[in-house]
Amino acid sequence: MTNIATETRSVVVEREVPYPPEKIWRALTQPHLIEEWLMKNDFKPVVDHRFNLSADWGGVDCQVQTVEPNKTLSYTWDTKDLESVVTWTLTPTGTGTHLRMEQTGFRSDQQPYFRGATVGWQRFLTALEQVLERID
Repeated sequence: MTNIATETRSVVVEREVPYPPEKIWRALTQPHLIEEWLMKNDFKPVVDHRFNLSADWGGVDCQVQTVEPNKTLSYTWDTKDLESVVTWTLTPTGTGTHLRMEQTGFRSDQQPYFRGATVGWQRFLTALEQVLERID
């Protein structure tokens, strides 16, 4: 028997980017760069660090879960009605890095959040790529 209430969905966005993992890591972990492509924040790449992301529409409460420099970063992503986890995975390739973002934890009754994240993360990753083009 399946319990529908506990089944969750994930949003996954994957891109091949022509930059080394170290450069992408900086954009994922330095607060002034995160602000340029995602939101204002008080992020620190330290396990258990609690931080907030904020925008005109509101904010997100987060807590760092995993920090493997230049490889994996994960943090909780909690809003009023959504408790989820965002995981970034960086895999070196011959031409740069395979960048994977996965946000897990969307319940079946959270379709608006799921749809919003599906569109939103595409925009955020496009903005991230623009930041990467600009920084050394």
